[in-house]
Amino acid sequence: MTVVTHVVLMKPQPDLSEADRDAFIAAFERAVREIPSIRAVRIGRRVTHGAGYEAFARDAADYVALIDFDDLDGLQAYLRHPAHGELGARFGASLSSALVVDFEAGGIEALRAGWSFSRSAATVRRAPFPSGPAIA
Repeated sequence: MTVVTHVVLMKPQPDLSEADRDAFIAAFERAVREIPSIRAVRIGRRVTHGAGYEAFARDAADYVALIDFDDLDGLQAYLRHPAHGELGARFGASLSSALVVDFEAGGIEALRAGWSFSRSAATVRRAPFPSGPAIA
């Protein structure tokens, strides 16, 4: 079974106020609560432990959000939902940098089922965002 995972790497503004932080969290909670196509959400904080690859992404992101959908239609419904619009506005105002990408994800069996590192990835249209950096 595969899912579509919306991957959001983010770095908050260094001077983000507690009120703005709380408003961002509230907008995220509202989106998760109100958008029915969301299947799972995981939030993580970056861990550094001296691995060699850390040198290549020293200050790339402090947090990650992984949002799963059954399919691309579910992701696109999320991106069009009004609660996502509110989240987008908070996202742009709260973060100093972000990287947002979408993946079709499955278990290790997906490699044998036809996925190949030599094939180019399918391109998904990006939704327009109200302001600031690309939105989660």
